[in-house]
Amino acid sequence: MSQTYNEEAFRYFLGVERRRSERAQTSFLLLLVSVRKEPGVSTRMLPVVAAGIFSGLWQSVREADFVGWFRDERVAGAVLTQGPHKPTDDVVAIISRRIIETLAEHVPSDVAGRLQVRVLELRSRQER
Repeated sequence: MSQTYNEEAFRYFLGVERRRSERAQTSFLLLLVSVRKEPGVSTRMLPVVAAGIFSGLWQSVREADFVGWFRDERVAGAVLTQGPHKPTDDVVAIISRRIIETLAEHVPSDVAGRLQVRVLELRSRQER
């Protein structure tokens, strides 16, 4: 298993990736995972849930990607670095669906139905 970063380190590397993306005029994907307490309200993740989520994320990403806490104990994140081509909406939907399916295998069944996965494409200013 690779390094899972704390919030400070994750946000630092997220900033590095944003700057790299700007220079290269490419986009990248930010994947955010939370557990809903009720619609629109996330809850703190129990250690066993967080361990399962991070395990599932590491199973789903490439070596060049990085994983960690976006918001400690509430939102896990992964940065999926991109090449020169931006992903289509279909690709983003497929990634989201696959991540949910993988994570559901790694968390308790009562949590699986409350997972919320958001995949955000972050573009360079020139691409907007």
